[in-house]
Amino acid sequence: MESLHNSTKSKELKDSEEEELQHVENELAIVEAKLRSLIAKKNSLLRRKEDLKDICALKRSKSQTKEEDWNHEGFEWSSKLRAILKSTFQISEFRPYQLSPINITLAKKDCILIMPTGGGKSLCFQLPALIEDGFTLVISPMISLMEDQIMHLNKLGVKAEMISSETNLKASNGIFQGMVESKSSLKLLYVAPERLAKSKKFMSKLQKAHELGRLSRIAIDEVHCCSTWGHDFRPDYQFLSVLKDMFPEVPILGLTATATTKVIIDVQKMLSIPGCMVIKASFNRPNLYYEVRIKPTAQKECIDELEYLLKNTFKNQSGIIYTTSIKDCEDLRKELRARNLQVSGYHARLEPEIRSKVHQKWLTGEYQAVVATIAFGLGIDKPNVRFVIHHCLSKSMENFYQESGRAGRDGQRAHCILYYRLQDVFKLSTMVFSTQTGLENLYSIVKYCLEPSRCRRSIIASHFDEVWDYSDCDKMCDNCKKSRQSTDMDITPHCLTILKIIETAINEDTKLTAQMILDIWFGKNNKIKCKVATPKFPREKAENILATLLIKGILKEDFHFTPYSTISYMKAGPKHASVLHRGEKVTMPIKGISSESTSSQNDKNDRVPDSFASKSNSGSHTQSKNKPDNATGVSTKRSGGVACNENVIKPKKSRIIIVSSDSE
Repeated sequence: MESLHNSTKSKELKDSEEEELQHVENELAIVEAKLRSLIAKKNSLLRRKEDLKDICALKRSKSQTKEEDWNHEGFEWSSKLRAILKSTFQISEFRPYQLSPINITLAKKDCILIMPTGGGKSLCFQLPALIEDGFTLVISPMISLMEDQIMHLNKLGVKAEMISSETNLKASNGIFQGMVESKSSLKLLYVAPERLAKSKKFMSKLQKAHELGRLSRIAIDEVHCCSTWGHDFRPDYQFLSVLKDMFPEVPILGLTATATTKVIIDVQKMLSIPGCMVIKASFNRPNLYYEVRIKPTAQKECIDELEYLLKNTFKNQSGIIYTTSIKDCEDLRKELRARNLQVSGYHARLEPEIRSKVHQKWLTGEYQAVVATIAFGLGIDKPNVRFVIHHCLSKSMENFYQESGRAGRDGQRAHCILYYRLQDVFKLSTMVFSTQTGLENLYSIVKYCLEPSRCRRSIIASHFDEVWDYSDCDKMCDNCKKSRQSTDMDITPHCLTILKIIETAINEDTKLTAQMILDIWFGKNNKIKCKVATPKFPREKAENILATLLIKGILKEDFHFTPYSTISYMKAGPKHASVLHRGEKVTMPIKGISSESTSSQNDKNDRVPDSFASKSNSGSHTQSKNKPDNATGVSTKRSGGVACNENVIKPKKSRIIIVSSDSE
């Protein structure tokens, strides 16, 4: 009896110790989660501290002079400037933001010009080149763009040359001679950045030209490529950091259509021009109508929509359809050609003569649209592009802004449509994750797409650090066309469900893609043993929830390589512990409904935001399939298209930001 009593007592002590051990392990897990959260917060604050230090330094270096000190024609060179503008370039007036950088560079000061696509950046270095003796060195990443500019300048009687890998020895020697001869008529010399980085002979000739006083200025096009924080960083641009050391008194003019404050500061540091003057035109393109549409899951439905747009909404009008890959480009071209649409493809694998032929046929109107990868676009000089359609996401807000900005360069109304689908996010993430800011840039455009009510222009302005007045949109985006009222929906129950699915998969040594998680959630995949309530709302809504968790950092992509591809799997992100262990609430902005929970058991509020309205039952997709939303405020009847003969739409406000070249 005593032995039985001792055994029972021993068992109770053991159970008590095991309970305490479990309790301690749970406490440690919570503490470790808090530590991870605090470390993540500390790192975030440290990054923000560095950003703020740079921003404050940029603000402290603001010029004490006023903008009008540069934006006028009272300089010693002004009368000559005006005369050449009219006689050579056949232009009667400067566009907004052109005169200030021209005067700054003629005053031998360094400057960065940020101006939207089609704003006239090239004139800001071409015109000053004709005012002085010597030549301007123009550094540009695109051979085709340089060729177009040289052809245009030569027609105007301006001596412009280019040295590239295709330039033969005789032509190169002739250009080298022109660089150093005092009586040479050479005014602009175009080179790619790799020419400076890899050709010692060219650099020696450039040094000789500088010693003889022949190098007037250095213009760097697409200057954002210098920055590792930029959306299009190019290693060859890093070599340009030596230019200021080699030619300290030669002014540098950097030009770009897209650059955030962080990128501007990084470019200034890299080029050794800290505190240089910065001319920043407004990013607002008031004549462009921005719209996000849910991309149909079925390829046929997607082609149906594009066919309707080209044959009706944009009938007899010119445009561009952007795709992500060469395969998508070719597939889409074939589908549209099969429907008797005058389109052609454009991508990097086409022979140069074929690309040139496609470009010319599009310019002359023989092709209504070009289905293209991002290889098509830089330097396009076609003012009457009435539509730009993104068949897939862009890689970043900068890319989207630049690509959509190829519409409406004549100032007339134009339409920019972006098709969004979650699966496209992962198609792109596997392409960009290896770059420093690839995922961050991609998620910024995902956030743009998910926004159900905020003005599209406001999101773009915020991304580029520009103050925005909502009234400036004038209902020229899909969200402002509708009511902007929205509310935050509690998606915490769904967040916990998804985290449970991921945890179960880990315990079963299984990896899940986003689509697998959604299939398990909707009861269409038995890959793991995980019982969860099936949602009563459409799959599109579930996709938006998962995307929201991804951009909030509650979920994270985990990339794995196979011999043939890169696969994106889902795992818990750095911020999941705040929900799992501290009970923090997770919300998602939606349009015009109450903020009650969206649990699967109570789905009376489970409606997809208007901008992502899914087709309900069998044939209800007529809005997108047969009659696209007439959101531009112009005709979209089957017999017509978007009006292109209205008055040019001009910005309500002009903003020029000048930052002094004199550091504090």
